[in-house]
Amino acid sequence: MKFMRKIITALVVLATLAVGMLFALQNKTAVPLDMLVYTFEPRSVALWVLIAFAIGGLLGMLACSTIVLRQRASLGAARRRLEKSRAEVGRLRDTPTEVSTS
Repeated sequence: MKFMRKIITALVVLATLAVGMLFALQNKTAVPLDMLVYTFEPRSVALWVLIAFAIGGLLGMLACSTIVLRQRASLGAARRRLEKSRAEVGRLRDTPTEVSTS
């Protein structure tokens, strides 16, 4: 299964690179990028779009990684509470109880 996942990942990466290269070859028109405060030199439309795509992907991965780290920390705390509870249950089961006769 891991081998198949690696093959599929490699195919997706190669397909993405091929589409990116074709897109870059078809969009050679140079345009400046105006960011309100600063205007970048004219570059090809494809370059600006691919840079925006890459930055968006990186920001998305960063956002997801913070969520994943928070969830892992929460899971670790829950596991520690569970182990503490199991230890307490084990202690309570081992403690002999007095039976009162009336």
